[in-house]
Amino acid sequence: WNVSEVYELIHLIKKISPDTKIILGGPEVSHEPFRVNLDNADFIIQGEGDLAFYELCKNILDDTAPKERILKMSMPSLKNLALPYRYYTDDDIKNRYIYVEASRGCPFECEFCLSSMDEKVRAFNLDELLAEFELLWQRGARNFKFIDRTFNLNIKTANILLDFFLAKEPSTKEDKPPYFAHFEVVPDHFPESLKAKIASFPHGALQLEIGIQTLNPVIANNISRPLKLDKIKENIAFLENETESHIHLDLIVGLPGETVQSFGKNLDELVALSSCEIQIGILKKLSGTYINRHDIEHGMVYSDIPPYDVLQTSQLSFFEIQTMKRFSRFWDLTYNSGNFKESVKLIWQDESVFENFYEFSLWIYTQTDSTWQISLQRLGELLFKYLCEIKNLSKKTVAQKMLDDMMKLKGRVVPAYLKEYAENLSLSNKHGTSGFNKRQQ
Repeated sequence: WNVSEVYELIHLIKKISPDTKIILGGPEVSHEPFRVNLDNADFIIQGEGDLAFYELCKNILDDTAPKERILKMSMPSLKNLALPYRYYTDDDIKNRYIYVEASRGCPFECEFCLSSMDEKVRAFNLDELLAEFELLWQRGARNFKFIDRTFNLNIKTANILLDFFLAKEPSTKEDKPPYFAHFEVVPDHFPESLKAKIASFPHGALQLEIGIQTLNPVIANNISRPLKLDKIKENIAFLENETESHIHLDLIVGLPGETVQSFGKNLDELVALSSCEIQIGILKKLSGTYINRHDIEHGMVYSDIPPYDVLQTSQLSFFEIQTMKRFSRFWDLTYNSGNFKESVKLIWQDESVFENFYEFSLWIYTQTDSTWQISLQRLGELLFKYLCEIKNLSKKTVAQKMLDDMMKLKGRVVPAYLKEYAENLSLSNKHGTSGFNKRQQ
């Protein structure tokens, strides 16, 4: 979210060149109230700007600009849009993810999400899309990120798109996958045909973002989010145990009615279901979303500064939310990073993941007084200290786990605080590994 930076930029532009026309668009100005003074903008396009921006620029150049400053645009037919992928430069293709979309919109009405404002789901012409993807492939594109909100909504389309990548398979299973494809999917819609396709992908080729947000039926109902728990658990188990997909799951702190304890139960359940990354986010109030209907009943208070985080609720104090922000950061640094994939589990062992990691996050913050600029060396030292001194675990056991974790990547050296244990311990992978996607090893 960059509206604050844009405010400063257009202020400077108008100071230097007051006759320059400034047009704003995008999600932060498509719905009111605006959180920043945007009076320096000459025009604001609300809604999709593919055609509207062109028409407005043309009118300005022809001296027929509209009198209205805020232009509320209807959604254009995707049939009228030329696909833009030929404008990716060779440098883009070589060094960046190629962002693509097969559809726009979302059929669901989750109250915290701007996509809930969409009137319907619209799809691009699939034949034209595949032809453009093939041209990208021939130019060397190998990293594709689909920005569709619900990739697996239309199973026929999803299967055809997956087939495009499966047709690019290496000649032998020993070869690295020649591509990386990233999709955002809903967790309760994996019919057998889709499961079969996903199970065909090799390790390192497919990443699936799955928004869980909550496993609490009461909280899900509060935010108008469908929750088919049995299906969700079944599908996560399938992806975890029967595919080579790299999975990201999402949970949100601060939803209306959620307590620290009920959030903790969500995390415990997810960790029991899957060993994948679990991203913990803080609820945000975006202008235009329906989440504001809970403001009075649940005492929701939000920041007006991007990214518009919730500050407190009737169930969560400001202190508790700040504590959970630190929890999330330390969870990323230790669990999600993959640097301590197995050794971090010693924090909780067979007990509650949330309760034990919560205590760890409180302790480590007393040691660092920060959640940023903590080196991997320092983080490892603190984890080792906590496990040995606070959890009273055997130094030899902890050292073995941590060395196994750390030496999985090529180029790693034994850290100083573990050297005295390394000579007498076996390393499960002395030479390390390398892979298509570093985060997926």
